[in-house]
Amino acid sequence: MKNRLLFLALFFIAFQINAANKAKHVVLIGCDGFGGYAFEKANIPNIKKLAQNGSMTLEMRTVLPSSSAVNWASILMGAGPTFHGYTEWGSKTPEIPSVTTSKYGKFPSIFTILREQKPNSKTALVYSWEGIEYLVEKDIINIVVPTKSNENLSADTAASIIIREKPDFIFIHFDEPDHVGHSIGHDTPEYYSTLEIVDQRVGKIIDSVNEAGIADETVIILLADHGGIDKGHGGKTLQEVQVPFIISGAGIKKNHKITDTAIVYDTAATIAKILGMKQPQAWRGIPLQDVFLK
Repeated sequence: MKNRLLFLALFFIAFQINAANKAKHVVLIGCDGFGGYAFEKANIPNIKKLAQNGSMTLEMRTVLPSSSAVNWASILMGAGPTFHGYTEWGSKTPEIPSVTTSKYGKFPSIFTILREQKPNSKTALVYSWEGIEYLVEKDIINIVVPTKSNENLSADTAASIIIREKPDFIFIHFDEPDHVGHSIGHDTPEYYSTLEIVDQRVGKIIDSVNEAGIADETVIILLADHGGIDKGHGGKTLQEVQVPFIISGAGIKKNHKITDTAIVYDTAATIAKILGMKQPQAWRGIPLQDVFLK
């Protein structure tokens, strides 16, 4: 009887460990300027299906200012601007000296800890807004593809990389719907039409994960850096500072509304947990425990 109980206990522990380590790949999709307010109004079947198959909040908060570089840095670096030092829409270098830097010369990002803790990991970056390149250590990323605002090329390239390379971590940055938000206006018919096109590109990324045969061991995260109001952003309205955060895949609750409070720099901490890594002391993000299956 004792031996049987011991066997069952060991089996349960092994099952728990196996479940925790099931995810081997993370796909991070960034949609610039996608406000949380827009989710319900938009005709975005691929993104909504991703949310239905996973966990979601429409109330993740940005850091201030609610602008691009400062928030993409926070998303990737697990901390806010007074720590990493990028404080403006188009920051190329820290306006405030970073509180710490890695041996690669920047505040540690998710790319940093992957290279340090899993040196054989395969990483990729595809981005359409050139401002992203100043926030990462390109030399330590295996595949780096700037697409110079060609969003279809971003989707096609990222899909090809996922199918061919099966990276441990890939970050795909789309510059829409923010561009149309600035030129025509956020929360306009044109903005929602652009979101439909963004959704088609996201669908291509999701399809590539399935085609690569890694869907059962992949987590897909979709989020934004800020929302917008009228033709701008950077302010303190909820329309600007609340963004969607969707997470779906291996080990993630399905059809679940996230009740934990969340800020964009929790993203890096959550990815670190998924991939079994220890986060740096300087990070201030907290893994979103509410999304994980118990």
